[in-house]
Amino acid sequence: MIESFKRVVRRLWPRLRLRTILLLTFTFVAALPGFGALFLRVYENALVRQTEAELIAQASTLSVISALAYGRGDVTAPVPREPSIDLRLASILRPRPQPNRAVNPPDVHARKWARDLSSILHLTSAATGTDIELLDNRGLLLTGSHAGGDDSGLPEVRAALRGQPITVLRRNPDYQQPSGVEWLSRAADLRIDLATPVIADRRIVGVLLLSHPPRALLSGLEADRGKIAIGVVLIFGTLIVLSGLLSRGIVRPVEALGTATRAVANGGGSVPDAPTTAAIEIQALYRDFGSMADAIERRSRYLRDFAHAVSHEFKTPLAGIGGAVELLQDHADMAAVDRDRFLANIAEDATRLTQLVSRLLDLARADMGEALDGVTTDPIVAARRVADAQPGFDIRLDLASALPQVAVPQGAIEAVLTSLIENSRQSGAERVTITSEATSDELILIVSDNGPGVPPGDRDRVFEPFFTSRRTEGGTGLGLPIARSLLEAQGGTLALDQDAQSGATFRISLPLARYA
Repeated sequence: MIESFKRVVRRLWPRLRLRTILLLTFTFVAALPGFGALFLRVYENALVRQTEAELIAQASTLSVISALAYGRGDVTAPVPREPSIDLRLASILRPRPQPNRAVNPPDVHARKWARDLSSILHLTSAATGTDIELLDNRGLLLTGSHAGGDDSGLPEVRAALRGQPITVLRRNPDYQQPSGVEWLSRAADLRIDLATPVIADRRIVGVLLLSHPPRALLSGLEADRGKIAIGVVLIFGTLIVLSGLLSRGIVRPVEALGTATRAVANGGGSVPDAPTTAAIEIQALYRDFGSMADAIERRSRYLRDFAHAVSHEFKTPLAGIGGAVELLQDHADMAAVDRDRFLANIAEDATRLTQLVSRLLDLARADMGEALDGVTTDPIVAARRVADAQPGFDIRLDLASALPQVAVPQGAIEAVLTSLIENSRQSGAERVTITSEATSDELILIVSDNGPGVPPGDRDRVFEPFFTSRRTEGGTGLGLPIARSLLEAQGGTLALDQDAQSGATFRISLPLARYA
C-alpha cells in the first residue's frame, strides 16, 4: 500500500525549480505563526485570557468594596490569581439557567447591603459592559432583574461559597453571528462567568458573579491591525532577504555549475571558481566538479593518446603481415627460401601482436583493479620471494629486520618488483639493490641498479604506454605502465627517481595497513 502511494506521488509530483521550492518553503514557514494563531487558537486564547484577567481585576476590587460595605469586622482581600481558561482544554457549559424560586427571602441586612452597593455595581457594569450580580451567603440573588431568585445550584456559585473563586465558560444564548467569517472563532458564542467570594470578618458573606463575552477574534484583529501589519511586513521582508541570500548562496551557483558542466560535457569550457557568496558546501561541490572535469579531461587525453599508440603499434605488424601475404599470393612460384622468409616474418609479427594483446589485457586488469579491505602483507617476504625467483642475478636486499605491514596484496608487490628487476636485467645491469624507508603512513621500497640508467630525455616518458627503447628486442613498452596501475589500484605509487646519479632508481610507495 505504501509503495502504491509512493508511485502515485512520484507520478503526480510536479517539476519545480529550486527557487520555487525555497519560496514555497519560506512562505509556509512564514505562515505558521498565523496558522497557529487562528487554527491552533493561540491568539484567540490570549484574547479570552485577557478578558478573564479583566474580570478577575474587577471582581477583586468589587469584592473589597462589597466587604467594606457589609460593615462588620475586618475585610479580607482576595488572593491574587492568574487567568486559567484554555480554549483547547476547558469544558463549555450550557447557557446559565433561570434562577430557582427561593424558599426563604434574603434577610434584611443582606437587602440593605445590596441597596448600598447597587449604584456602584450599576455604574461599574455600565462602564465595563460586564453583567454583575451580588448574591448572599446562601446563593440568593440580591441585585438584578432576578433578585430574590436562588442560584445556589450553579457550580461556580457553589465553589465561591466554599471560598474558591472560579471561572467557567458558558454558551451565550444572545449571540448572533455578525459576519460570515466568525466561524473561525471558537469563542464568539461564549461568555466568561467568574464567581468570587466576598469575605468579611473571616467568613464568606456573599458572592459576586461577573459575566462578560470574550473579546471577539475579529475585533481583536481589528484592534491589533497595526501590530499585525508590521509583523506581516517584517516577516515577508525577512522572507525576501533570506530568499535573496539563499539564491546567491545556492540557486545561482548551482545554475552556473550546471551551465559549466554542460559545457564540459560538450567538450568545451571548464568549471569556473565558485562564487564567493556560495555556501561552503556549494564551493566544495565546485571543487569536486572541477577535479572531476580535470580527471575526465586527463582520462580522455590518455584514451586518445592510448588509442593512437595502439593503432600505431598494431599497424606495423599488421602491415608486415598484409604485405607478406600479398607477395605470397602474387608470386606462387616464389623460391622456397623466400617463402620461408616471408612466413617467418608473418609468424614474428603474429607473435608480437599476441604479446601486445596479452600485455594490453594485463594493463586493463591493472587499471580496473580495486583496493581490497583488510589486506596485510609483509614486504620482506615479498622481496625475498622475488629474489629467490631470479637465480643467477645479483639481487641485494638491504632491508631492516622488521618492516611494518602494508595494505597491498603480496602478488601485486611481487609483480612490480619482478617487472623492475627484468627491466634492469634487460638494460644490462648486473646488480639490483632493494632498500626501504618508512614514514608515518607509508613504506617506500627503493629499487636501484648499476646499469646505464634512463637517458635524461626519456625520463618523463618511461610510464607512457608503448614507450620502449628495446622495440627491436621485442619490448612492448607496457611493463612500467602495468606496474604503476597495479600499485595505484591499491593506493600506492611508482615513480622514477629523477635525481639518481647512476643507474636507474625507482621508488615504490606502499600504504601501511591500518588496524581497528
